[in-house]
Amino acid sequence: MGSVSLKIGDGTARFKRASVCSSALNIIMLVSVLTTNLFALYAFTSPPHRIHQSPHKNISVISEHVSLIVREIESSQRKLVLMEKELLGFEIVDISKPNVPSELKLFLQNNPLPLGKDSKTGITEMVASVGHSCTGSMELLARYMNYKPGGPCPDDSYLAQKLMLRGCEPLPRRRCLTKTIPRVGLSRFPLSLWRPVSDKILSWSSFGCKNFACYNAKNSGVDFDLVGNGFEKQKWVKSRGKNDFLVDDVLAMGGDGIRIGFDIEGDSGHFAAVMAKKNVTVITSTLNPNAPYSEFIAARGLFPLFVTPNQRFPFSDGVFDLVHTSKLSDGAPGEKIEFLMFDIDRVLRVGGLFWLDNYYCVDDESKNTLTRLIEKFGYKKLRWVVGEKVDSSGSGKSQVYLSAVLQKPVRL
Repeated sequence: MGSVSLKIGDGTARFKRASVCSSALNIIMLVSVLTTNLFALYAFTSPPHRIHQSPHKNISVISEHVSLIVREIESSQRKLVLMEKELLGFEIVDISKPNVPSELKLFLQNNPLPLGKDSKTGITEMVASVGHSCTGSMELLARYMNYKPGGPCPDDSYLAQKLMLRGCEPLPRRRCLTKTIPRVGLSRFPLSLWRPVSDKILSWSSFGCKNFACYNAKNSGVDFDLVGNGFEKQKWVKSRGKNDFLVDDVLAMGGDGIRIGFDIEGDSGHFAAVMAKKNVTVITSTLNPNAPYSEFIAARGLFPLFVTPNQRFPFSDGVFDLVHTSKLSDGAPGEKIEFLMFDIDRVLRVGGLFWLDNYYCVDDESKNTLTRLIEKFGYKKLRWVVGEKVDSSGSGKSQVYLSAVLQKPVRL
């Protein structure tokens, strides 16, 4: 009971069940009617204040009582409308405010089903979905939805990502046309996996750097390293330490059942590229922190998923044979990591593998906390290695890393 979710494109449509809301409203209406009738009965049967009153005064008293009853009924009706909205739970954004763009108002309108009430589910309306936290970023949301319908979209991908990171997820859909960039020079798959991507086919307008040369000068450059036998191409193929597991070894642990996987916060898609060589399809979730990572992944012939780690994964239960990550929301409180772990467990099939790859443990307490959390799920530890590496920043300090391959058990 409550709300029903239906995936439509990149958003979620939520529906109201007539049975739940109508039952609650019937009870509220019954109480309101009984209260009003009792009040009316009291008004017409109560003794007069004075024994001797003129007919005109009696009529005046009755008129006052009737007016009071009407006001009480109107107040009850207003309360019923507000309670109905709360029960339905979808009118999060107050579209009556003057600064709300007309496009946002239009998007949030409720749409009745064309054939009326659905006999099986009781659904009567389709409601557009928008993140609850959008109410705390109405100024940014108004800017995002302020555009000319049918015209070009504003160059504001940074604004969309900022809203998402503030919890305004999913974002409302827009009726505008994105800027087109010719994708010339794309290589055929699988040659595209490790062939350099031209920075001219990517959109750099929202970033400080406008090409790979600028980005590499400011950063390590490994994210977009597709040349020769660079480190990223050899990663998961050749081991550099005991924490580095090889793809062939992990796939052997899963038998012949590893076909599709999910790489959480996979940066520029290197893990998906290595797995593609092994005939395993991997979806990579990523954001665009300081470069067009999603476009880069797509140019390689891989599947980018533009979502934050805080969003519930838009996949059905038990669909992946493998889930891979090395981050688990770095720096997040234990409760946040626990929510993430439960969602990982949800999308991983029974017998599937969870590969925690070189996860950086800030201290022994964080390592022990994560260990206790993982053990709650009862996963079989196919491989578990805790090791130290020298800090890559050049400080000379050693850092603790955890690598593990875990198998999801059967739960009765």
